[in-house]
Amino acid sequence: MDRHCEEPQATRQSRAGANRPRLLRFARNDDGHVESSSAFPARERGAALLTVLLLVAVMAVVSAAAVERLTLATRLAGSASAMEQARHFAMAGEALALRRIDTLLAANDSQVTLDGGWHGRTFTLPLPGGSAEMRLTDGGNCFNINSLVATSQAGESGGIAPPRPLAIQQFTALLQGLGTDRATADRIVAGAVDWIDADQSAMPNGAEDSAYAAASPARRTADRPMASAGELAQIAGMTPALAQRLSRWTCALPADDLSPINVNTLLPEQAVLLQMLTGNRISPAQARTALAARPSGGYGSVNRFWADPALGGIAPPGDAASQVRLTTRWFRLETNVRLGDVTLGSSALIDAGEQGQRARVVRRSWGSEG
Repeated sequence: MDRHCEEPQATRQSRAGANRPRLLRFARNDDGHVESSSAFPARERGAALLTVLLLVAVMAVVSAAAVERLTLATRLAGSASAMEQARHFAMAGEALALRRIDTLLAANDSQVTLDGGWHGRTFTLPLPGGSAEMRLTDGGNCFNINSLVATSQAGESGGIAPPRPLAIQQFTALLQGLGTDRATADRIVAGAVDWIDADQSAMPNGAEDSAYAAASPARRTADRPMASAGELAQIAGMTPALAQRLSRWTCALPADDLSPINVNTLLPEQAVLLQMLTGNRISPAQARTALAARPSGGYGSVNRFWADPALGGIAPPGDAASQVRLTTRWFRLETNVRLGDVTLGSSALIDAGEQGQRARVVRRSWGSEG
């Protein structure tokens, strides 16, 4: 029995040979050089080569991804650093503008004129690795959207800020002066009032939250003064084209005062604002002629301005006469900083305050303001 159960010796030797590690064999050829040959079969040597190639390919992909991420991280860090540096340069430009405004007001506290070439002129400031361009303008020569609602009188009217009729008339006149029909103008003006006031009672032709809930996208009224004239684009009845056209003539000052128009700095191309003050009772040509004929040193007095023959003896109605100023309280500074591949724009609203106060930045926005 044991003899029959024993495994044949040839089989045991074959199995032992299969488990024995295959070694490289070395031999000398006819030239005397040593050559090696593998004991692996040819098909197994191909599988080993394929495995090595796959490992090399995976390592190459991983290395390329790591290098790409490292490059991206380096670029992001460099851009963030340059952007932060650009912000500081922009604020340094604001400091220079504040000093310029203080000097301008100290030179003549009775009126601000175009003397000195400060208005609308682009100043270029060389910087390490780039430059900054700054442009200072009169920030009050515009229609103040926030004057539509007398928010400062909220306490006098039981907590609800009342609409201001004169501002409503002026905004309507401005829209009509820009070619808007009366029906559309009335709707936009009423919508702007409802956007600012704190109640939910819509004005005639206006819109409150219930109207905007059905809009696309749905939204709600702000129920507060506007932070930017760009909010007008959200008003019911407003079109993108009209919002773009209005952006040049409107502003959102941090006060509900009627628009303070300085006739010493108002340019002939801004004649539509002078038309607005008179309720469009003067023509665009009359307004441009009056502004183009302004004395080089300014009008000196408001009465002298309204006595200009080009205006034909037409004066603004009611309290609108008090809007005409010879000085400027609000200034706007536009800054554009370029550092290498980084470009940063900013807009700052500067309040020169009352007489004797120093100018200060009251609002700043990065990028172009809508």
